[in-house]
Amino acid sequence: MSALTDPTVTATPRRPRVLSGIQPTADSFHVGNYVGALKQWVELQDTHETFYMVADLHAITVEQDPPTLRSRTRASVAQLLALGVDPERSVLFAQSHVPAHSQLSWVLECQAGFGEAGRMTQFKDKSARSASAEHVSVGLFTYPILQAADILIYQADTVPVGEDQRQHLELSRNLAQRFNSRYGKTLQVPEPYILKATAKIYDLMDPSAKMSKSLPGGVLDLLADVKKSVKSIKSAVTDTEREVRFDEVNKPGVSNLLTLLHVFTDSPIAELETGFEGKGYGDLKGDLAAAFTAFVEPVQAKVKTYLDDPAELDRILAGGARRAREVADATVRSVYEKIGFLALGAE
Repeated sequence: MSALTDPTVTATPRRPRVLSGIQPTADSFHVGNYVGALKQWVELQDTHETFYMVADLHAITVEQDPPTLRSRTRASVAQLLALGVDPERSVLFAQSHVPAHSQLSWVLECQAGFGEAGRMTQFKDKSARSASAEHVSVGLFTYPILQAADILIYQADTVPVGEDQRQHLELSRNLAQRFNSRYGKTLQVPEPYILKATAKIYDLMDPSAKMSKSLPGGVLDLLADVKKSVKSIKSAVTDTEREVRFDEVNKPGVSNLLTLLHVFTDSPIAELETGFEGKGYGDLKGDLAAAFTAFVEPVQAKVKTYLDDPAELDRILAGGARRAREVADATVRSVYEKIGFLALGAE
């Protein structure tokens, strides 16, 4: 009797599927990227069927230097691997290696309203920074639709979201529901996966601002020279007091340093505060510099190993693309059939 007919055999339930991505728009990820998303990408591998992409299609909504984009894409993959994304447990791929993303995006663009796309907050923010409308690409306007396609094409059950992505996820849900209403159940309507409460990481030079590439002076890059990062930590803004305590309102700089030390040591902040009784900010910065160094040096060594073997990186990406296309192409076939496109006959 086969497992299909034996009533004593229980099928293993499918893990919920999750999709997330990161753009290759910088030479290095920074600590904010790691704490806010990538650390949890690694943890989700234990509980979810994980699809992770380097979103190079999204990167070209602004002008890119081609060799730099290729270099940053490989560097992004190398960092994900070094941080713990396992290509045997996750589908890790470059977005441009799966043409179905663009195919589904066009169909969804034809389902979306112009006003609906124009209300996307990030489009309004990014286009406002441009000198003129002539410098704002159509791709920047429609990229939330491509982002919806990224999610829906893998029939993702859940999508990790922070506050800045909630609007885009809601657009994905609306487009899936609209398509299903018009053409019949085809696309999974994804639910938000609320990331567990994570430490908020702020700029070392301006602890009122989130750590970001837009404020390069206070960013801790994972691939930066470690001595330079240590210097940045030692120069971090604190205050005119001496007491090391966690108080985000009155002591934002010190609180940020304690948060970072918590991230790299896993020690509770209250325990860290107790350990610094009678000590000063120099001790705090010294301990943080040591903890960051202990974390980042092995990561950098692993990244270098991957980057020194681009053929292996390409092999990993090719394997991920094959696995991604199996799911994505099936979704596009179903969508095309529902919408009325002719199936491709035999040549």
